[in-house]
Amino acid sequence: QVQLVESGGGVVQAGGSLRLSCAASGRTFSNYDWGWFRQAPGKERELVARIYRGGGSTYYASSVKGRFTISRDNAKNTLYLQMNSLKPEDTAVYYCSARRGGIDYWGQGTQVTVSS
Repeated sequence: QVQLVESGGGVVQAGGSLRLSCAASGRTFSNYDWGWFRQAPGKERELVARIYRGGGSTYYASSVKGRFTISRDNAKNTLYLQMNSLKPEDTAVYYCSARRGGIDYWGQGTQVTVSS
């Protein structure tokens, strides 16, 4: 069972940047599809970005396309989400996910707050 730990959240002003990290346990990092999700207070969880096992295919929600970039470092077993031009509506708890064999694994989440 893979274990995921997010970090890098914080409070930033609108227009600022943050980079989130997700550290994964084990030695099978490249065998999983990876994603970032977020959930704002009172809202449903939404998919932000995905990167697939090959590393060359990605998906972004329309709300973040052009501002966020998902990437991974297989040697470090770490997933990243670079967030630029942050907006107040990006405020949420961000979760890292890993998927393999139809099973999803989740981190504990990291809070991102963007002030107006």
